[in-house]
Amino acid sequence: MALLERVSTLIRANLNDLIDKAEEPEKMIKQVILDMENQLLQVKTQVAISIADQHVLQNKLKENEENERQWMRRAEMALDKRDDALARGALERSMSYKAMAAGFRQQVEDQKTQVENLKSALLKLQQKLEEARAKSDTLIAQHRRTRALNKATRATGAVVGDTHAAAFDRMKEKVRHTEATAAATAELAGDDVEEQFAALEKQTEVDRLLDELKSKRKAG
Repeated sequence: MALLERVSTLIRANLNDLIDKAEEPEKMIKQVILDMENQLLQVKTQVAISIADQHVLQNKLKENEENERQWMRRAEMALDKRDDALARGALERSMSYKAMAAGFRQQVEDQKTQVENLKSALLKLQQKLEEARAKSDTLIAQHRRTRALNKATRATGAVVGDTHAAAFDRMKEKVRHTEATAAATAELAGDDVEEQFAALEKQTEVDRLLDELKSKRKAG
């Protein structure tokens, strides 16, 4: 029945998942509790109606069983009076009540099953409602803490990310400056060495020319 299906849906509902997925957790949990309370009232009403229907069916069953026995006794009485036709009529009536009794007996069994199902659903829904009421404040508070923590984590991550990026940029610029300075120093050092070698070569050439000139002067 539709009522049991709705109740079953509420019983299977995962309160944590509902709150996690809800944009407004407080409103969601309050709505769930309200739905449970409404369904609980309907189930209680239906249980009472079903039990009353069961009693009616049981009374109908007893009436038909009693009528069956009564017409069987009448059939026996007619036989004692050697009235076969009357006995046959009584037996037919007895059989009719027997068939109706069998139908009511099955209805009583079906009704008992329905009552038990409704009672079971009622008990489970009551437990689920108590759980929801007990957990509502805790779940909402937990959800708020989780959201706050997520926001703080994202905010911290963004700040730390920016700080790391800025530090990395400063370090990279420092490295570039150091490399440029080293390159310039090396270049200057290279120029100085080349000048020294050039001066040395010049001095060597001067010495050679001087010796050559001295030799010519001696020969002359």
